[in-house]
Amino acid sequence: MSRIGKKPIIIPAGVDVVIEGGKVKIKGTKGELIRDFGSNVVIAKEDGVVVVSAKDGSKQARALWGTVRMHIANMVTGVVQGISSQLQIEGIGYRAAVDGGNLVLNVGFSHPVVINAEPGITYKVEKNIVTVTGYDIELVTKLAAQIRRVRPPEPYKGKGIRYVGEKMRKKVGKKAAAGAK
Repeated sequence: MSRIGKKPIIIPAGVDVVIEGGKVKIKGTKGELIRDFGSNVVIAKEDGVVVVSAKDGSKQARALWGTVRMHIANMVTGVVQGISSQLQIEGIGYRAAVDGGNLVLNVGFSHPVVINAEPGITYKVEKNIVTVTGYDIELVTKLAAQIRRVRPPEPYKGKGIRYVGEKMRKKVGKKAAAGAK
């Protein structure tokens, strides 16, 4: 039995949920999300809550039960509150700017790196903090990972792009390692 899958998803006021077979459509103040979950789980709307259950006792249905429930809960959270991810840029001369909705990164390459704006996503830059905001959690986290991948933090000087709050263990350099002999 899935502990997460058993929990009902409470639908807040102002959110419209339409379920047609395995297809779920959720509309809220921030936007609208549509997702098809297939036929392995049963999704039902009852008295202001969404309940997910395994269709049969098959291994695949039980494996997807909690996952589908969390996807629907994340969709509801996204259309009500919105989702944001913050990244921190470290390094001398490293900077970011928003140009026409696109994110422009100058992080030590001979050319600026442009991350194109996706529908429903906004970028905001304050000093060395880049904030990616939207209503689809999958798209927000995918773009945040794509931005981090442009210049991952390196372990010697700590330069690069990292998530806010991400801990990096610094390595000792050549001189400190040679002095230990």
